[in-house]
Amino acid sequence: MNKELFTHMIGKVLRIDRGGPESRIGILLGITDDHLAILTEQEGVVYYKTDHIKSITENVKKGLEFNLEIPEGFSYKTAPTFKSLLGDLKSQWVNINRGGPEKLEGVLFDINDEFITLIFNEEVIRLAMFHIRSISYGVKVEKQKNEDEKSGNNKDNKSEEKSGKNKDNKSDEKSKKSKDNKSEKK
Repeated sequence: MNKELFTHMIGKVLRIDRGGPESRIGILLGITDDHLAILTEQEGVVYYKTDHIKSITENVKKGLEFNLEIPEGFSYKTAPTFKSLLGDLKSQWVNINRGGPEKLEGVLFDINDEFITLIFNEEVIRLAMFHIRSISYGVKVEKQKNEDEKSGNNKDNKSEEKSGKNKDNKSDEKSKKSKDNKSEKK
């Protein structure tokens, strides 16, 4: 993929690939000669090697469904090359290749020109650099609830508490009446 071709798309919501386990929708954060970064709703920042991307889609009329805004002060790892990005992620928990049979996760232990080494439980996994399509690490952005939802939930909770108290009061009154009736019969 040509870096210059996609630099004007930074900040736009795009779909990487058309479908399959690697396809994701997110905001394009940045692009270099050999990788790009997008912010997704579920997985946070995902880095894709550009030589494995088959297509990038932008819906110019309606836009793609994406309900996350980049918060003020949000930061993510940037690097001039994919290999140097991996170096910055060393000793962190990473997810490699988003889905399918080659999905991996673990602590990134070592990087060289040929392969990376991950540690997952008692396993030491070596993966060829060429076969890495995407990688993400622990940074995620939480959706912020708007004030209407928060105040609406509080109102619902208060009304449930009141109705619960009313139910308790009514049941107390019924039990009191039944006790009074039993004592009158005696």
